Amino acid sequence: MKRRIVFLSVLLLAAMVMAAVPVAAEEKAADNMQIVLEKIRADKKLLVADNMQLTEAEAKSFWPVYERYQDELFLLRARTLNLIKEYEDSYEKLTNDIAKKLLDESINIEALRLKLIQAYLPKFRKALPDRKVARYYQLENKIQAALMYELARNIPLAKTDG
Repeated sequence: MKRRIVFLSVLLLAAMVMAAVPVAAEEKAADNMQIVLEKIRADKKLLVADNMQLTEAEAKSFWPVYERYQDELFLLRARTLNLIKEYEDSYEKLTNDIAKKLLDESINIEALRLKLIQAYLPKFRKALPDRKVARYYQLENKIQAALMYELARNIPLAKTDG
């Protein structure tokens, strides 16, 4: 349980830090963020390993698929963080055109995430029995829900006046 709390805390902290990195310190922040992201990936893998109860044979099939999936998922999360940065930069001067662009990008990212989930389902099913695939998807959903909650809690609603 402690590992889960630590992992989620680090994950959410990284998301918030990435969204608020000042441009002037971009290079140093990028180095620091790389370290944080590597730690998050390692912690997430440990969390998954602790909760999946894989046999040796299952692990041999599962982990390569997991790594490829995480690489693609990371690209979507990076895109989400870029979207948050754009929103932050335009928050005070948000126009209808900018709001439309940001909303469209948000919907596109979510659609791509769902396509990714669907694309990897047969790959995970090939590596694991369906009960374990379901368990893995539950873990991913819990992590996604915690991340989205934290982002929603910290990102203000769009202004509608002025």
